[in-house]
Amino acid sequence: MTSPQPKPFAFYGRVSTEDNQDPESSRGWQLTRATALIQPHGGRIVTEYFDVGQSRALPWQRRTQANTLLSALRNPRRGFSAVVVGEPHRAFYGNQFGLTVPLFAHYGVELWVPEIGGPIDPDNEAHELVMSVFGGMSKGERNRIKLRVRTAMAAQTLLEGRYLGGRPPYGYTLRDLGPHPNPAKAADGKHLRGLTPDAQTSPIVRRIFDEFLAGYGLFAIAEGLTANQVPCPSAHDRARNRHRSGIAWSKSAIRVILTNPRYTGRQVWNKQRTDEVLLDVDDVALGHTGVMRWNTRDKWVVSKEITHPPLIDDETFEQAQALLTRRAKAVDRQERQRRARNPYVFRGMIYCAVCQRRMQGQYNHGAAYYRCRFPQEYALANEVEHPRNVYLREDALTDPLDEWLASAFTPDHLDQTITAMCDAQPTDQLRPHTAAAQATIAACDAKLAQYRAALDAGADPALVTGWITQTQAERTRAEADLQTTQRTEPRRMSHSQIADLVRALGDIVAVLRDADPDDKAEVYRQLGLRLTYQTETQTVRAAVDLSAHRGVMVRVRGGT
Repeated sequence: MTSPQPKPFAFYGRVSTEDNQDPESSRGWQLTRATALIQPHGGRIVTEYFDVGQSRALPWQRRTQANTLLSALRNPRRGFSAVVVGEPHRAFYGNQFGLTVPLFAHYGVELWVPEIGGPIDPDNEAHELVMSVFGGMSKGERNRIKLRVRTAMAAQTLLEGRYLGGRPPYGYTLRDLGPHPNPAKAADGKHLRGLTPDAQTSPIVRRIFDEFLAGYGLFAIAEGLTANQVPCPSAHDRARNRHRSGIAWSKSAIRVILTNPRYTGRQVWNKQRTDEVLLDVDDVALGHTGVMRWNTRDKWVVSKEITHPPLIDDETFEQAQALLTRRAKAVDRQERQRRARNPYVFRGMIYCAVCQRRMQGQYNHGAAYYRCRFPQEYALANEVEHPRNVYLREDALTDPLDEWLASAFTPDHLDQTITAMCDAQPTDQLRPHTAAAQATIAACDAKLAQYRAALDAGADPALVTGWITQTQAERTRAEADLQTTQRTEPRRMSHSQIADLVRALGDIVAVLRDADPDDKAEVYRQLGLRLTYQTETQTVRAAVDLSAHRGVMVRVRGGT
């Protein structure tokens, strides 16, 4: 007599930095609990899904290994018939259990939890209540961890002035302060670090404060540093600023230095915070994502004592803040007097050919202009040849551009344009879920044909009927998956559908001319319009993805 085959299980576990545990030891502990639960029932773990560094607040669809597990549920050849979790506090957060367990029930896969003592019954109210309690406890535990960590960091900054990580500010570098005061971290070889003045950049910080208090503006200071070939912060530390050009000092870099209280020798924390906002307001189940935002100055935590060598004294810093505030109020009054809601048809679409930066909108005497502010934001190094003033008037471009776009819809070019629009659509490539569902349906159809042939050949009707019932249920699930994915897949429009849509617009020139500016701007954005202004030749290169007209040169009126 043969012994029964052990039941195959998949194991799911999770650990992250917020749990403050070693990933390998946590995995072993969770795996031991899961194995102890299923072994008496003849179960064995055949595959593992373990998320490391994934926050419990992320829904399963956004966790790497959990999402892989959910995808495996769709596969009838998945190799396991049940899933056991190592720790429900780590697996489910908030209402995640209620959003996840229906998928297991749909695909006929059992979900085992040690705290339940076996498989979860989706129809058992007691099981659902217990798992909801675990989700709430998990959410509360995470909130308590966040509160404890933030409170400890605030206390360490305020009372000890401890450096809590992050890049050192311009003018400082890091030095070793010896073993970490926490014995466990010291045993791991971790050391405390602190700020010490950098011999190359600390004099530059003092120069910036001195020149600002002497009456120089932000841009004048930036011009002087660039003219003296002083590397800007991103050029000085290229390893951590590869995403920046580092060609010259900017006004924003000067302002950041002037407003940083660390230069007084005090440690600062909580200048920024992380807010959790919904990833998609139309799909709450996708959870939240972190967004960094600046705190107001009254929320900053500043150490009571001086903790590292200061580059300036407190009086100098306060004088700089007062001067910045006075200048900001004067500029704000001027902005409020002239500020108005003005539409810009080509907002975000016009680029300066010299620096390849977007040109910004500005209204002068009731007319819309676009200008490049590169010379006003960045100090000009000798090797950067950029005109001081680059202006382009909007109405000088609107009519020629509309006529060019409308030329693609004239009777002589209409068929060519419609064909180009039809060919520009994405090809009908099946998504992985669609292809998998279609493959499952085809396999089920082949099995059903074999079972019917077996019935005709005289096989046991009761046995074959069970096979047919199981296969038909699998086919029904695959059809449901196929319908769900097809509803969300983009559909290609036919040549005739596009032609009907274009002809319904009528006179394209009149439509564009009479359109609301916001609607016209949306049309240009949908076309993928990109305009590049050549100031020397006063021409604009317009590029869209509609027809062979791509790359036309349009002459615009007016000087620079």
